[in-house]
Amino acid sequence: MLQVKAGNMDTMGLLFERYHRPLFGFLFHMTGQREASEDMVQNVFYRMLKYRHTFTGEGEFRSWMYHLARNVLVDYSKQNKRSAHQYDLAELADRIGGGPAADERLLKQQETDTLHHAMAKLSAEHREVLVLSRFQELKYDEIAQVLNTTEGAVKVRVHRAMNELKKIYQINNHERTASKL
Repeated sequence: MLQVKAGNMDTMGLLFERYHRPLFGFLFHMTGQREASEDMVQNVFYRMLKYRHTFTGEGEFRSWMYHLARNVLVDYSKQNKRSAHQYDLAELADRIGGGPAADERLLKQQETDTLHHAMAKLSAEHREVLVLSRFQELKYDEIAQVLNTTEGAVKVRVHRAMNELKKIYQINNHERTASKL
């Protein structure tokens, strides 16, 4: 990013190749909307170029990038006051086909759906910290930079978010099992 800041725009392509998938994963886990997430990734890279002068190189590049992504997500949420998580059920149904392992795939898909629904019920703050720590695999100090807080506060948030997620997941899983009876 320091090379981009210095005017070497060719390296922006390398940054895109390296980071567009993790960014998409973060944004998709936060919104559950594929097309919107793809658009937001483009917006993050646009903002990287626009605000390249703000990157100092003192902290981690990923922290700065996710800070920009959070801002894009906030702007998106303001523009689209819809639910943050609306999964495309038709897309999920297409992925579950027939065949000898269909029951196993269906069970795994149901567990994944239960987890997604549990994640969707988390507060945005808890969902964000879990996505950053568990899905994006950022270290707690990096998350602290992104969230502009302390590493200790991040540890507490992750712990609380995991406890809340476990409770919600168990309730959803119990409801799903009870509905089959």
